[in-house]
Amino acid sequence: MSDIRSRLQIPTERLEEINRYLLDPENPLITRLLELIEKYGGVDEINRKALEAGDLSNLMKRLKEQRSPYGADLDWLLEQRQNRAFISMPDYRRKILGGKADKMTFNTDNAVTLEISALQFFPWLITQAKHSIKHGELMPGRYIRVRAMKEQEADDGDILAVAAAMRIIGASYVETLDTKGTDGSNVHLGGPETITGYFGGIGQPNDYPLKWIDEYLYYFTTYGIRQVLNINPGTVLLGYLLHKLGVDMEFKISVFMGNDNPYAVLWTLIGSRMFGRDDGSSSLIGFNFSNSVNNQTIIESDTIRRALNQTELVRFEHHITEPIKHIVRQPYLRRDELVEVAATVPNISAKHEGGDPEVDQTRVHVSDILEYFLPKEEILAQGLMEALEQNYMDKHDAINRTAEALTRAGIDVICAENLHR
Repeated sequence: MSDIRSRLQIPTERLEEINRYLLDPENPLITRLLELIEKYGGVDEINRKALEAGDLSNLMKRLKEQRSPYGADLDWLLEQRQNRAFISMPDYRRKILGGKADKMTFNTDNAVTLEISALQFFPWLITQAKHSIKHGELMPGRYIRVRAMKEQEADDGDILAVAAAMRIIGASYVETLDTKGTDGSNVHLGGPETITGYFGGIGQPNDYPLKWIDEYLYYFTTYGIRQVLNINPGTVLLGYLLHKLGVDMEFKISVFMGNDNPYAVLWTLIGSRMFGRDDGSSSLIGFNFSNSVNNQTIIESDTIRRALNQTELVRFEHHITEPIKHIVRQPYLRRDELVEVAATVPNISAKHEGGDPEVDQTRVHVSDILEYFLPKEEILAQGLMEALEQNYMDKHDAINRTAEALTRAGIDVICAENLHR
């Protein structure tokens, strides 16, 4: 068997072929990418602009200049942080475990990131914060957004307010760019209702990968938005290349990419490792597993991740809950499996995209993945905003149920680090 295994070794000349192609001045694919970088002033200027645009004081200043109503909310949030109004982690553990919390040793090496999806509107975050203060609950350490970029940009500074809030609370967040096949360019999609799994997911057909990079560089340099959702092999490769060229971009790979077995994970991580910088870093900071994966797949994927020296760099983002409608068969709840696998696998994010099924199914308006794509104008016209906020708060409730389960198992959680010190 060892003789057969040796046939898998990649010959040096094959790697040299790839390098020759990538470095060829006549290579049009790479030339177009370099032209986009130059459009925004070159690598150093792009990173400088992004750092400046994402600075909290600059974000707050721009909101004030726009006379955004969200400025006062951010002032309030900052005040609550300074006054330590949110429950601390030691007090949270005592709330769950009582006096034995002070005697327990928690597994911090395998701390699980609490993740919520999707934070569509900034005011929901303030509702969530007020609720957390009142009830002694944890705010997530990671937020996913799926709202149209142009819409949030035009909505009283929503895009600025969320960016500022993430820096205030100490959480990471991901935006979803508008450049994708849902605009009609992917002929396999008849509308959002066909999005959940046909013909390669959402897609980035034809020249869309470069449009996607162009859009990314705009939001990176204008708002300091570093992390975005990635849904296509072409834009994944471009994300690797952009980072290797020096732009400090980051992305996570969507569930629509279909990483549902260890071999798919191996392919994803080979690309990340091969196109990493000299210091080993990569633009890939995480990826969603398919909802079909089991714990054995996660364990084997962790072995791959360790072998390629990416354990600390690439987070496994695993759906614990999902919306009741239009995405998975219900009831869907993976909390018990999470607690089991998190005992041995580090750097997992527990993504909550729906409430617990027993709660969600009782709502007059249950959660629906397709409503991520509803414009705000239509939401208001249908009178859905209050119901959608309730669906969001059900996800918050699910997150805190997960935090409690992990805490009882002696596993640490990563929440909004500036709030729960």
